[in-house]
Amino acid sequence: MPLNRTVSTRNLHKSDLGGVIFGCKHKTMEECLSKKIFGLPSTHFVYVRNIEEGLPLFLFNYSDRKLHGIFEAASHGQLNTNSYAWTDGSTKRTPYPAQVSIRIKTNCAPLTENQFKKIIEDNYYNPQHFWFELDHAQTSALIAHFVPLPSHTNTRADHLALPAPTTTFSKATSSSRCTYAEACVPKKDFYMPVNLVDKNNFLSLSCGDEDNNHGVSSKTSCSAIEDMENVETVSDWEEWAVENMQVMNVNASICMDSEHKLQQHEVGNEASEPQVETVLLKLRRMAADSQCSTQSANDCRDNIISGEMEEYAEQVLGRYTASAEKEDDETIPKPFHENNELTQVVCELKAWAENLEKKQVESDREMQRLRDLVVDSRRRMRQLNNRVKELESKIGPPEGLDDSMNKFVEECLGSEDVIYIIGGFNGFSCLSALDSFSPSLDSLTSLKCMNYARSYASAVALDSNIYVFGGGDGTSWYDTVECYNPRNDEWVLCPPLIHKKGSLANSTLNGKIYAIGGGNGVQCFSNVEMFDPALGRWINSQSMLMKRFAPAAKELQGVIYACGGYSGHEYLKSAERFDPREGYWTKIADMNRRRGCHSVAALKGKLYAIGGYDGEEMVSSVEAYEPRMSSWAMVEPMKAVRGYAATTVLGGSIYVIGGVKDGKVILDTVESYREESGWCETGLKAVGRRSFCSAIVI
Repeated sequence: MPLNRTVSTRNLHKSDLGGVIFGCKHKTMEECLSKKIFGLPSTHFVYVRNIEEGLPLFLFNYSDRKLHGIFEAASHGQLNTNSYAWTDGSTKRTPYPAQVSIRIKTNCAPLTENQFKKIIEDNYYNPQHFWFELDHAQTSALIAHFVPLPSHTNTRADHLALPAPTTTFSKATSSSRCTYAEACVPKKDFYMPVNLVDKNNFLSLSCGDEDNNHGVSSKTSCSAIEDMENVETVSDWEEWAVENMQVMNVNASICMDSEHKLQQHEVGNEASEPQVETVLLKLRRMAADSQCSTQSANDCRDNIISGEMEEYAEQVLGRYTASAEKEDDETIPKPFHENNELTQVVCELKAWAENLEKKQVESDREMQRLRDLVVDSRRRMRQLNNRVKELESKIGPPEGLDDSMNKFVEECLGSEDVIYIIGGFNGFSCLSALDSFSPSLDSLTSLKCMNYARSYASAVALDSNIYVFGGGDGTSWYDTVECYNPRNDEWVLCPPLIHKKGSLANSTLNGKIYAIGGGNGVQCFSNVEMFDPALGRWINSQSMLMKRFAPAAKELQGVIYACGGYSGHEYLKSAERFDPREGYWTKIADMNRRRGCHSVAALKGKLYAIGGYDGEEMVSSVEAYEPRMSSWAMVEPMKAVRGYAATTVLGGSIYVIGGVKDGKVILDTVESYREESGWCETGLKAVGRRSFCSAIVI
């Protein structure tokens, strides 16, 4: 099976995912169909995990570049359903662990690339490669273009004796069938893969184990959560109609001899009427299914369509009944006329359904275009606001200018202050995402992604730019550095670090950036690297007194403080400070608890050490250091235990975003702290599950 690059990720939200394309070649296609399993490389799990039972699936053959269908998911997407699939029976693990069990929904002739490319042309990011994620409009259009094969055709699936799809509509199947809307109800909790949890146990560092790292990289972003629309109705009706036309074997051009006419006349009175009732029953059930869907804008539209369809069916059926009653030609048996009329009914309904489907596709595309336009407009307004502030800082505000511009921006964007959330891990893959989070609106705006997916990285703000350095993707550590300019929404690569490392602390001081401690899976570092933008490279600065992996650091009143971390042997409660006027690190009072993977925030002249891992468990405890007192004091703990959280200060409050609870669960909660009121759960949900990320306020 071909390996797609990291860039081939569209990152549709679960509610926007209408279908998924999987890949194969001639040599792997038979195994896909015989074992009823599709798979992709682990980098694609970021969206394969969103697959729920019943979701439409397609199989793209890279050998002849044809698209096969129509399949549907028989399970939800998961990792390593079959750990040895596509390995020729060897003991080597599968290279395609992002897997889903499948079943055939409708046996159809494959589409050539010329046929399906025009439908998913927006997914092509180069002439040969396209995103495998499909929205609802694309999925509906693809299904409409597939032509069902006759039941006697000897296809590859038939040769492998795979079960034929069930398309007849009966009481037994209708009651147990799961619609797409029902199948895609999100689960309440996502858990972190065990192998990724294991690698975060810093005790393994002393053994020099680098092979426990596991992760995938992808380009992701979040969008507003919407209810999934039910796209099953039209496609099910078409399949049912085609199958029943074949069963009835109706063709107006066929002339039957008198013996055949007589045989049909004998059974016609019993067979024709149930067929008519079945048509009406099918349409009524379709209307009832649509009325039970969720009350989103698309569902309201489906309800209208369903009502119109039933009304139209009643009209057509009325014409059919009237025509049948007026039939006077006794030379041709009545069932023959009835079957011809029924064929006409089916054809008219099928044409009407196809017309509705085309309109639905156009409507879905327009809605998606408008959603993209809103996101882009918010991004541009924020960039414009940043430019205005930059100009005002240089030349001052124009005389006589009122606050109307600022009021307009605040109405559109809420508070001007936002938190930039960078990279991290969402429970399934390492992220390259950069998002602008507005606590006042509880909204998340996706900005341009980094060049690398990063977890365990550090990020600082300097001269209105964001610098991100180090970290890794779960399989290797980075020395790469990149800088984001919010005015242009652009990332540029900067000179690399001296050493590859992750889980390092950071600080800025006197216009310079400091990369503090960290490790590479084998060693824990005490060294400190400094970047001077004027010099244009990283240089070694004075090392700390202790080796510290996953420490926390912050500048306060012109001095850098570093505390906690893992030394390679134990978790530390020690802390030290670096005063550039002295040029070396000095030990200060120990914290009250050992901490690693914690965070530090500076608020009103104090340092707050927040949460983390004490060597035995994640903690919620918080302690504050006041330089004048030279001591740490325990303060009110957080509401939840967490480590690897993103922490920053905005508007006089400390915000703690996401993190890991008990080493297993990725959190989606946000807490805030004010000195006068303590900790509170904000109830903000826009960020979602996120850990090992950074939070910056410019």
